[in-house]
Amino acid sequence: MRVLGVDPGLTRCGIGVVEGVAGRPLTMIGVGVVRTPADAELSRRLLAIEQGIEAWLDEHRPGFVAVERVFSQHNVRTVMGTAQASAVAMLCAARRGIPVALHTPSEVKAAVTGSGRADKDQVGAMITRLLRLAEPPRPADAADALALAICHIWRAPAQNRLQQAVALHTAHARKGRTA
Repeated sequence: MRVLGVDPGLTRCGIGVVEGVAGRPLTMIGVGVVRTPADAELSRRLLAIEQGIEAWLDEHRPGFVAVERVFSQHNVRTVMGTAQASAVAMLCAARRGIPVALHTPSEVKAAVTGSGRADKDQVGAMITRLLRLAEPPRPADAADALALAICHIWRAPAQNRLQQAVALHTAHARKGRTA
């Protein structure tokens, strides 16, 4: 499974591609950041993020895109920019028919470090270890994007089984109502 992880942000949008399956060693395919100038017009910044993500999708051809789920922050302006960048990533994937998964920051931290309250340094250290890198990816947005991809690789099998069970239950419930 090849997953493109996106840590959305207007100034720095982290991008990371990881390949592998749960229970086996993972491989980093690529990591980087799409940057936009803080003083640029919002529409230009979103266009630059879209172009950057499209380039990564063209080059790496992931089967899935994992995006950090936007959560409420104290700074409404920051959360709005993050949500807009997140929507661009989802749109790019949807345009190509690539499934998108949203993961919360605490879910990603728990998957990668074992603690949903891990700090940036702990996440970077575990990413370095899990992907057998010489040093943590910089900036932290890049490491977070890799963590999102890893989280999805590890959680996708369980999520798929859960979705199948819910679908089966729903189908049985409908049969019972129509019979």
